[in-house]
Amino acid sequence: MPVRMLIKGLMMDPVTNMPIVVLRDEPGERTLPIWIGMFEAHAVALQLENSGAVRPMTHDLLRQAIEALGGTVREVHITDVREGTFFAVIYLDAGGEVVALDARPSDALALALRSRAPVFVDESVLADAKPVDAPTTQDAERLQHWLESLDPEEMGKYKM
Repeated sequence: MPVRMLIKGLMMDPVTNMPIVVLRDEPGERTLPIWIGMFEAHAVALQLENSGAVRPMTHDLLRQAIEALGGTVREVHITDVREGTFFAVIYLDAGGEVVALDARPSDALALALRSRAPVFVDESVLADAKPVDAPTTQDAERLQHWLESLDPEEMGKYKM
């Protein structure tokens, strides 16, 4: 049975120095950490901080396209974890039909934030979750500093 989760924040993995998006159930009893890439962390961070990009990011564009075509993002589900890789499904309401789209959890979460859609995680995924402490202000500051210090030239030709 899926469990409704809230996106509680971002933190840095002290070992790998990679960003982690932290989900927590509404009672605050269970936490799910999902390691994500730096671009995805940036997309999530912008929404969590209620600060948009100057130009639409990919997730903004996707939400706008869905809405322009008469659809809405109904909800997202984190459905599985295999060999450390998480899997997600984005459910759309489209013309009276429900459409399921396979997605990376980071993209599904970024779209859910932009669409204000609920996030659910399957019980089996929560059972396999690694424990993680809740993100702290220090974690947020470290992530913010890390994101700001990134050199766009190091990221290839796709500048933000």
